[in-house]
Amino acid sequence: MRYVSDLPYETKEEENVTIPAADGTRLAARIWRPTSSDQDPVPAVLEYIPYRQRDLTAERDSIHHPYIAGHGYACVRVDLRGTGDSEGVLKDEYLEQEQTDAEDILAWLADQPWCDGTTGMMGISWGAFAALQVAARQPESLRAIVIASFTDDRYADDMHYMGGALLSDNLAEAGTMFAYGTMPPDPAMVGDRWRDMWHERMEGTRPWVLEWLRHQRRDDYWRHASVCEDYQAVRCPVLASSGWADGYSNAVTRLLGNLDVPRKGLIGPWSHKFPHLGQPGPAIGYLQEVVRWWDHWLKGVDNGVMEGPMLRTWMQDSVPPSTSYEERPGRWVGEPSWPSPHITPVVRRLTRHGLSDPVAQHEAPGDAVGTGGGLSVQSPLSVGQFGGKWASYNAPPDLPYDQREEDGGSLVFETDPLTERTEILGSPCVELDLSVSEPVAMVAARLSDVAPDGRATRVSYGLVNLTRNEAHSDPRPLEPGRRYRAVIPLNGVAQAFPPGHRIRLSLSTSYWPLAWPPPKPVLLTVYETSSNLTLPVRPVAEPDALPEQPFDEPEGTRPRSPVQLVAPEERWQVKRDLVDYAAELEIVKDRGTVRLEDINLDVGRRAYERYTSMAEDFTSATGESAWTMSFRRDDWDVRVETRTVLSCDEDNFRVDATLDGYEGDRRVFSRTWNETVPRDLL
Repeated sequence: MRYVSDLPYETKEEENVTIPAADGTRLAARIWRPTSSDQDPVPAVLEYIPYRQRDLTAERDSIHHPYIAGHGYACVRVDLRGTGDSEGVLKDEYLEQEQTDAEDILAWLADQPWCDGTTGMMGISWGAFAALQVAARQPESLRAIVIASFTDDRYADDMHYMGGALLSDNLAEAGTMFAYGTMPPDPAMVGDRWRDMWHERMEGTRPWVLEWLRHQRRDDYWRHASVCEDYQAVRCPVLASSGWADGYSNAVTRLLGNLDVPRKGLIGPWSHKFPHLGQPGPAIGYLQEVVRWWDHWLKGVDNGVMEGPMLRTWMQDSVPPSTSYEERPGRWVGEPSWPSPHITPVVRRLTRHGLSDPVAQHEAPGDAVGTGGGLSVQSPLSVGQFGGKWASYNAPPDLPYDQREEDGGSLVFETDPLTERTEILGSPCVELDLSVSEPVAMVAARLSDVAPDGRATRVSYGLVNLTRNEAHSDPRPLEPGRRYRAVIPLNGVAQAFPPGHRIRLSLSTSYWPLAWPPPKPVLLTVYETSSNLTLPVRPVAEPDALPEQPFDEPEGTRPRSPVQLVAPEERWQVKRDLVDYAAELEIVKDRGTVRLEDINLDVGRRAYERYTSMAEDFTSATGESAWTMSFRRDDWDVRVETRTVLSCDEDNFRVDATLDGYEGDRRVFSRTWNETVPRDLL
């Protein structure tokens, strides 16, 4: 990244700013704005997240907020109610209170003498969720948003459930927020109130996984703040981005296809990162794109920002399987609209362990019922151990590895070696004629690029809980032996398959630990003559060629770099014991301890995840998420330790959780939860 200091506007930074919510709760903010805004007001841009602007996101924030401010904007970073130095308790994600607080913040910003009355919102992940959800509420001052790595559908396309199957990230994210929501504010900001505020947070919290598990079907809990329920509610322009290695690879194209406002989409090869910090690379000059967006929609500059393709995306070339990539080879391609007129759905029938040559859509099986005996599989619990993380962060290495071992427990269908390069862009789809042996069953479908030497790189995948095949709001137990048709959409992707490679579809009845297994092993029978795979094929010849380098080099302002005091540790290990047949995936993401010299604070963060199972006992599946967060300055020495364990039997989930708060070596708070949640055909 190129660090710049010569910006159009001289800026100043204001910390320890307090913004009042309507009920009097004080929300902590940091503001970067042009010094000239005291005389010449500017638009304000809000980022609104629960990850502590004073310390935990200070390094990241210092790259882009001063940069945008230096181009003539007041950039404002606010801690959600109950996080960082804001008052209150954070009880769950995306609550009504969170959104009304955001509206209060925007109204306060628009009313400041240094603001010209117009606002925007930006962010990644939670910040993007917040911006999109608030945009649907149409606050008066909000003129545009910029969002990255988000979803418009909280049930079907978030870290909780996928195709009605429970994701392990449901536990992992709940564990993350169990720690982030119970950390103390900084006494340097809130004074002697810090201890009371901290205990209020610890007293007022519950493990969020309990609430998320109580809503195992699509209901009003998930419909709230899911913008897909009413796309027309969003009335301001949207610049949306994500990455193909991210869990949120689908919402960008859905917004492009469903919104009725000026909109642009950008999808790179990235994991869960801002595009200017994109990993795997190439990262791009995203902040330059953001400034152009704000200049046009907040300042009215006629800069051509809406010219060119609606969607720009990285067409990924074939690569060997790896859990991490520095760079993904490929090229940028553009689409004038979405759905794209360039993309053709190409159907391949399933054959006896193969995929047919492309067939005309009118020749596809449709709802026909095959007459053959079908192909059957009962996958072991080991299928999925090389599946990687639902949402890759690229640290520790968390992308899927070689799929050959996974395919040993799966039904496999693949093409003959391709005679010419094939490129796909969009969401592949699998349609199966099937039967199962149990009333609760899932299917995981994986699409892989198979090299001539046999190595298989997963390109995309999808899951379906077959009890929710017809309606996610009204699951029904399956009738063993009965024939069903199931449609499994796979995650969107842009991928090239070179000549000599094969395209492989793999089907399994478990995908642990990425997804929670069903209560019992399931025998799946697929009737291949009436099943098919549809690929969104894009012509290799460029329909809308982009320049070889359509983006500038990544740039930002020089970050506040912490001093590393204790080395970080990263680990992703698969273990199997062939004595008692125990299997384990262990993940360590330890940031070590760093010193933030500008505020004289030492910060430690360690996350630990562990997923275990025993032989083919599907009720032995257990997940654990544990966090330690510590803060130390002079005589202020505090830490929070959380641990959440999720286990099950055939009928119930069990949550065992602990929260401990320490001042020095003295434990000052402790609480334990031991609760059971019934399985709802899951």
